[in-house]
Amino acid sequence: MKILDKYIGKVLVRHVAVTIMVLLGLFTFVSFVDELADLDRGSYGMIQVLQYVVLLIPKILYEVFPMAALIGSILGLSTLARDSELIVMRAAGVSIQRIVMSVVKVGLILALIAMILGEVISPYTETKAQQVRVNALQVDIRKEKFGIWMRDDNTYVNIGEVLPNLSLLDIKLFEFDESNFLRYLTVAEEGEYQIDTQRWVLKGLKRTMIDEESSAADEVNVAHWTTRVDPNILRVFRIEPDQLSLWQLDKYIDHLGVNKQDTSNYELVFWSKIVTPFATIVMLILAVPFVFKQARSGTLGRSLFFGIMIGLAFFILNKAFGYFVTIFSIPPLLGAALPTMLVCALAFALIRRIV
Repeated sequence: MKILDKYIGKVLVRHVAVTIMVLLGLFTFVSFVDELADLDRGSYGMIQVLQYVVLLIPKILYEVFPMAALIGSILGLSTLARDSELIVMRAAGVSIQRIVMSVVKVGLILALIAMILGEVISPYTETKAQQVRVNALQVDIRKEKFGIWMRDDNTYVNIGEVLPNLSLLDIKLFEFDESNFLRYLTVAEEGEYQIDTQRWVLKGLKRTMIDEESSAADEVNVAHWTTRVDPNILRVFRIEPDQLSLWQLDKYIDHLGVNKQDTSNYELVFWSKIVTPFATIVMLILAVPFVFKQARSGTLGRSLFFGIMIGLAFFILNKAFGYFVTIFSIPPLLGAALPTMLVCALAFALIRRIV
């Protein structure tokens, strides 16, 4: 049976790899076209666009992996059915359950690859991609190891963190005079933007005046900060959930909870990272009854079409539930797991019909 596992595995991996290349090329091209809208803004030239898109490839691959697994496995098993190899296997006494087990073994390997993509490669490359884009589009603003740095006239601003609701933490304002001497140092615990006054409200403020001989500090609870820096500029510096691994997401969700932030989107990504490897396995299992059913009716060509439709529906449903979780207050775990649960139920219902 090891020979059977290796043979089925080789066929499936080959077709899944081809499907991945096709889908990756398609979605990468769409991302490239989207980025052309910002071409020549700041220093965002064609080289930066290409760098950004190339660094996004692992993220794109991670998102399309379950869909590629379904389409590729249908292609591979359809090839075996077309050449009557599945019929020979069944005639030799190989049960459908045994074929499913061979497919599951391939699914475990692909699930491991998906896990490595989602936990190690994609968070790192997406962070690098965002750095390339931000550094090119925001020439006066830089995100360094110790937060975000920018210049506002004679004031240098350091922001420790931009929260999801675009409020700020750990703000430092270094105010210089016309002779480039530091005159004021302002430290604030947090800042929120008021749309009506178009000013920042700084809380937990400590302002230190510095002269040539001494310095004096004043502490106030609340103060206004008028600046050209608005939330739209800082939007690109938010930590996106896809940039974090599972353990980083877990810590960051706790951090957001302490700061009274909405964590639903981050929890959704957290559970999605757990569910995606299982979704890859379920997609491969679904291909088995799908192909056998079509093979019996002599309409193998339809299996690929319906497989693509199911794969696209799964991809769209996964994306849509991100909005449903926010709008309808759906539990993030349910939002992440429901598409996979629906496909899993469909797979086992079809298997029961053909056994």
